[in-house]
Amino acid sequence: MSDIIRTEKAPEAIGPYSQAVRVGDFVFTSGQIPLTPAGSQDAETVAEQAKQCIDNVEAILNEAGLTLANVVKTTIFLTDMADFATVNEVYGQAFQEPYPARSTVAVAALPKGAKVEIEVVAHA
Repeated sequence: MSDIIRTEKAPEAIGPYSQAVRVGDFVFTSGQIPLTPAGSQDAETVAEQAKQCIDNVEAILNEAGLTLANVVKTTIFLTDMADFATVNEVYGQAFQEPYPARSTVAVAALPKGAKVEIEVVAHA
């Protein structure tokens, strides 16, 4: 069985999906783009966008009673791999050792013109 995780401290889903789903001791977040909880995209630079994505993930995890320290796997989607170092720097400020496993993938485009999207799997 699964439970849906939803918080007003992160943007609403913009399609037919949930912010996150808990299955047993695991929480799977949907990819978070740099929208504010109100649904606007105020972040312009890729660093600001990455920070907003992480803030959204963190808010969802907090609603599930977890923190970024519970994250065991992340996936980062970038529209330009030239932004890898910048996003990596922001990521490194948010996540502490022992770092979660991670994949970073270049994609042609992301919703709402975002430059970055981040999803995580966390373990309670």
